[in-house]
Amino acid sequence: MPDRSLPPDMTFRLPSFGSALGNHIIELHVWAVRQGLGGAGAATLFDGLCQRLVIAGVPLWRAFAGMETLHPQWGGYSYTWRRDLNAIQPAQFERGDEYQQDVLNSPFGYMIRQAATSTGEAAPWLHLRRHLAGPEARLDFPILKELAASGATDYFAELFAFGKQGDPSRGIGVGYSFATDQTGGFQDDDLTLLQAVLPAVSLAMMADASHAIASGLLQAYLGSDAGQRVHSGAVVRGSVESIHAVLWYADIRGFTAIADTTPGLQVIELLDEAFETLTALLRARGGQVLKFLGDGMLATFPCVHATRREVCRQALDAAREAMQAIDKLNSARKQTGKPVAEVDLALHLGEVLYGNVGAIDRLDFTVIGPAVNEVARMEALCQPLGCKVLVSAELAAAVGDDPQLYSLGSHSLRGVREGRELYGVDLG
Repeated sequence: MPDRSLPPDMTFRLPSFGSALGNHIIELHVWAVRQGLGGAGAATLFDGLCQRLVIAGVPLWRAFAGMETLHPQWGGYSYTWRRDLNAIQPAQFERGDEYQQDVLNSPFGYMIRQAATSTGEAAPWLHLRRHLAGPEARLDFPILKELAASGATDYFAELFAFGKQGDPSRGIGVGYSFATDQTGGFQDDDLTLLQAVLPAVSLAMMADASHAIASGLLQAYLGSDAGQRVHSGAVVRGSVESIHAVLWYADIRGFTAIADTTPGLQVIELLDEAFETLTALLRARGGQVLKFLGDGMLATFPCVHATRREVCRQALDAAREAMQAIDKLNSARKQTGKPVAEVDLALHLGEVLYGNVGAIDRLDFTVIGPAVNEVARMEALCQPLGCKVLVSAELAAAVGDDPQLYSLGSHSLRGVREGRELYGVDLG
């Protein structure tokens, strides 16, 4: 059976703009542009499109929009509209082989391969149509079999790349599919309307995708709060604010020796597993990682939405849970002959300056102040004092009576004028 995919350079029939179809095209174009300029989210935008297509007479039964994205955890997002629900069902997909295989086995993966085979590079837009019922039915993808079994009669898909060959900084692109259960399938005017308005809708989608990508990457690389602040305009060098926070400083004991005797990829795996274990526990209790420093990490628990006692308690509980989780991780790694991560951790409460510091063209959104230096010096005393977790007197006082805290007396911190009382933590 011949391939009924529509060629990338297909042109649709341009209607008279005095006709009902022409008016629908104009109205949807204006609406899509305004949505893009207004910063409409992808889910809201796609829901609005489906509603307006139905009003324009397109017999939609199911509609889908999916976008690959640029994020270390998420590979893509999708939005599915169904007539029986009259609502959008959003979904997000983690990176991995399963997600990639799903894309490859879809009509969108097929269109991308066809374009690459014929032109050597992906075209900016691609089309595909499949009849799902009758003598011309062609169910050559798993999703088409599912749709046909549910009563769909016709399927149309279109794929748009963002930027030259799909610029990842804008989002890779967006793919749409539309299915109907109407006898005889879509009419010519239905497909003309879709092809006419989807480019404008895609520009609005790209605006939202670019914003989401920038926000997601800033939070992934700077931390949740710092990333949001930078994305919201906190970009002026020297703009800082004074905050009270619990400072969390962790480091892998003996890491230099591990790195000298372990293959590089295994070292990276060790760091990733240790940092994920620590981060998961502090994140769940309101902590935010500011940065990873080789084999160390600096995080904060800002005293903003809770009292200092509550924040200090959350940080201390997170530290206990993190050490237990690290022990479980190390036990599992030992069983497979892998190197382990013995982690030292210090907690301190103090006032710090939080904001932009650095060169005019290379800034860091971080914390600055004596408390930051002190927590790093505290961590260096974990091994000499035989403790996995050390707590400052300031944090211990804020927590109050805690039988699991015990005084280790006064100790000198390198570069700090006066001795500081430190506390150990009974980790059970």
